[in-house]
Amino acid sequence: MHIVIMGCGRVGSTLAHILEDNGHSVAIIDRDPQAFRRLRAGFRGRRVTGVGFDRDVLTDAGVESAAAFVAVSSGDNSNIISARVARETFGVDNVVARIYDPRRAEVYQRLGIPTVATVRWTADQIMRRILPEGAEPLWRDPTGTVVLAEVAVNPSWIGTRVIDVERRVGARAAFVNRMGEALTVTKDLVVQEGDVLHVIAAENDMDRINKALAGAPEEDD
Repeated sequence: MHIVIMGCGRVGSTLAHILEDNGHSVAIIDRDPQAFRRLRAGFRGRRVTGVGFDRDVLTDAGVESAAAFVAVSSGDNSNIISARVARETFGVDNVVARIYDPRRAEVYQRLGIPTVATVRWTADQIMRRILPEGAEPLWRDPTGTVVLAEVAVNPSWIGTRVIDVERRVGARAAFVNRMGEALTVTKDLVVQEGDVLHVIAAENDMDRINKALAGAPEEDD
């Protein structure tokens, strides 16, 4: 695929190298030509000097044939405008914009522009490393209402089918981590000692889910 990246900072240059290593063609845009020094000597992609919401600049970067557009400059406004131009003017369906302000990220997500809210993502990653397992979700949607989280399971649940755990607790299991291997939920998958259950649920329902799984399963009526 051909991918256009706006912003040749640390994130943009790293992403360009990863994409190129995976066999994709890359064009990277930055208004400062000195920023391209972050690219390795053997980088084969296109370097385009200019702003990412300028139509001529985007055309030079090959956006008309791009499968995706990524805006990761240091400016929220530039990122979101560039993403909108790429999608609305050039018809690039797969666009992502990095946004530092999580409140803005929520607004643009609702407008159909996928965003990465840098500050919130970084904070979540730090919290997951300094707090006990499961205290912070692995992922949350930009509105903060839905989360993917690890949950501790009482040993009394061992031997119970995961689909029965879902039914009794009223939560959807995304997958089970068993000795470092992710297992998808099937009708025959049962909870074993050491399993880590990952559920996806409304964030305001997580306290109830954690409490239900921390105790022994209740008998069916």
